[in-house]
Amino acid sequence: MCERLLAPPGRRKPGRLLGGLALAVALGLGAAAPAASHPAPYPVPPRPGPPASAPAPAPGGQPAPGPLPAPVPEAVGTDGLVPGVARAAGQPVFPMDTPDQVLPPLVYRPTRAEEAVEPVAPGAGAARVVEFVPRTEVGAAACTRRAGPYQRQVERWLKLRVDGRQSAADCAAIRRFQQARGIRPASGFAGPATWGTMRLLAARANPNAAGHCPVRGSRIACVDLDRQLMWVQTGRKVTFGPVAVRSGRPGYATRTGTFPVYWRHKNHWSTIYHAPMPYAQFFSGGQAFHAIYDNIYSTVGSRGCVNLTYADAKRLWGALRKGDPVRVWGHRPGS
Repeated sequence: MCERLLAPPGRRKPGRLLGGLALAVALGLGAAAPAASHPAPYPVPPRPGPPASAPAPAPGGQPAPGPLPAPVPEAVGTDGLVPGVARAAGQPVFPMDTPDQVLPPLVYRPTRAEEAVEPVAPGAGAARVVEFVPRTEVGAAACTRRAGPYQRQVERWLKLRVDGRQSAADCAAIRRFQQARGIRPASGFAGPATWGTMRLLAARANPNAAGHCPVRGSRIACVDLDRQLMWVQTGRKVTFGPVAVRSGRPGYATRTGTFPVYWRHKNHWSTIYHAPMPYAQFFSGGQAFHAIYDNIYSTVGSRGCVNLTYADAKRLWGALRKGDPVRVWGHRPGS
């Protein structure tokens, strides 16, 4: 339903826009900023216009952040895998379901005071690459005997015998790779983080080797759903990335095609899921690039947005501008 409701900004007729907004209000789907009962950790504008004033500044001159949402359980993918390492103390916890918009946000011009505030940074250890493993092997130090969902792909990458079955030699080789790349736990389980890291390494030299992203004289963001990667290029020169991303899950696919970045909102907040969308750059209706505070390699996809790690989303904020085209192609594995 949302794909029929969504359309690129500037192409909707006023009546259709008003009708869509009315529907959003009726269904409780569509505002871009939270209600007063759901405070955000940065200045949040009232609707329909920008904020009248910024919150009281904290030490250092920055507006004081509001309280974070209460912790929620981490989601488990359809494969039953869970994070193999416990969450770091102090790391913000938000819904694993990505807080994407169902309808396009109500665009406005953020004030300088709002733009001066950086989104809440993740806690210590959030940058770790955590493998998803069976529940019985969380925190395992010993070599696993189980074949992971990406066993064959990992065997092929490591030039092992490709049979899809875990052997002692396979596990030892996978563990060495995991240890070298800081993947935890390094138990030899061929999960999404291990295979995703290999995919990223393979793409670094030339992410556009297959030529799916247009080569043009100006900047363009490229999103490869097949490999769950994105980068920015000008001509043949890659100016950002490639980096790992997480796109839409089954039923909430990230739309393919070419779209412009039509609104950038550093401190965006979703009223639908009551959670932050840091460094949000909207390019297709309610779908945007934005940071998440969880493992980018989780087997649970987003609800349409292109998710990045906090560090990558922050760097992408400086690499793109309003109006830059975004080219999306492919299909998320498993969706």
